[in-house]
Amino acid sequence: MELKRVVVTGLGALTPIGNNIREYWEGLSTGKSGSAPITYYDTEKFKTKFACELKNFNAEDYFDRKEVRRLDRFAQYAMVASDEAISDSKIDLETVDKYRVGVIWGAGIGGLETFQNEVINYAKGDGTPRFNPFFIPKMIADIAPGNISIKHGFMGPNYTTVSACASSANAIIDALNYIRMGYSDIIVTGGSEAAVTEAGMGGFNAMHALSTRNDSPETASRPFDATRDGFVLGEGAGALILEEYEHAKARGAKIYAEVIGGGLSSDAYHMTAPHPDGKGVVAVMNNCLRNAGLNPEDVDAINTHGTSTPLGDVAELKAIKEVFGDHAKNININSTKSMTGHLLGAAGAIEAIASILALEHSLVPPTINHETFDENIDPELNLTLNKAQKRKVNIAMSNTFGFGGHNACVVFKSVDA
Repeated sequence: MELKRVVVTGLGALTPIGNNIREYWEGLSTGKSGSAPITYYDTEKFKTKFACELKNFNAEDYFDRKEVRRLDRFAQYAMVASDEAISDSKIDLETVDKYRVGVIWGAGIGGLETFQNEVINYAKGDGTPRFNPFFIPKMIADIAPGNISIKHGFMGPNYTTVSACASSANAIIDALNYIRMGYSDIIVTGGSEAAVTEAGMGGFNAMHALSTRNDSPETASRPFDATRDGFVLGEGAGALILEEYEHAKARGAKIYAEVIGGGLSSDAYHMTAPHPDGKGVVAVMNNCLRNAGLNPEDVDAINTHGTSTPLGDVAELKAIKEVFGDHAKNININSTKSMTGHLLGAAGAIEAIASILALEHSLVPPTINHETFDENIDPELNLTLNKAQKRKVNIAMSNTFGFGGHNACVVFKSVDA
């Protein structure tokens, strides 16, 4: 069958460096760090005392008090970002065929804060099972797309993809395929996460996954730097409106970019560690290139998974060199996690948006906080260090990898390429 073309017609973001698309891009392009001491709870006994929290976000600016009580923060974030994207797309909600509009959302964990607090309250009690009646609906990861569809009446496919930190990239690829195959005209896609909680931070600390650079939180996320010591946890949401090209064209929609391919693979190696030779990462980028009908030399920019972990950063760059060969040194490679921290299941969404905005603005955001070169990293690679770089970007790739060996890669094309 002939596959339909798929384009991006709306964007929404709620991130540690900006609470909407305009602020997010300003933060990305200027190299702003979103990391700071945690304000949500007392960190005195925690190994890591900082994270990339949202700034100046008040749920009651978007929801009434009753709604706030019924929504975990990850679901609040999903609705705020998706509302921005829907508004940005200028979809006519009165005339659009809502049976042809779906919501496919990514979340690696879901309502962690709700789960944590309900269990704590139960443990403090006398053993009587007193639980909030909204406990389960607030916690389950699929409630975010459910609430988005209920609010807007979208009756197309509706579900959540869960593949750890690859979750929202998986959601984007699923959305791409539903539209490509003609099953839907429009999909609201993306991801959200709200894991900056005692349980989230404590759990990742127990794995020795987080940076403990407590004396300088703003510089703790330092992908590719020789002194990197783990990732910085972030929170928020990113939303994209994917639309069939002819449908978008017919209604005169603004088109940000074309989604031309996606790839998936598994490391099949270890529960949390990357394959040391990056075999799964090589496979996912090759799968993505084939799916998009691209040659390696077509790619101009790669927003890496780049979490700032000692093993992961090196393995990914080795994989890029294997896939792209001599062309690798011509690619602008960056990690926007240096600014936003790691948003877990929402990472793929906000990083895809960063790639799309790089296409639109002909500017590749920097990898900030780099001070010391790692002898295990090829010095000829352009890691877009510390300052954004102007260049015409026609093809941009975004990588996301998750615990369990889940790998996802999405590639976007400029509208004027």
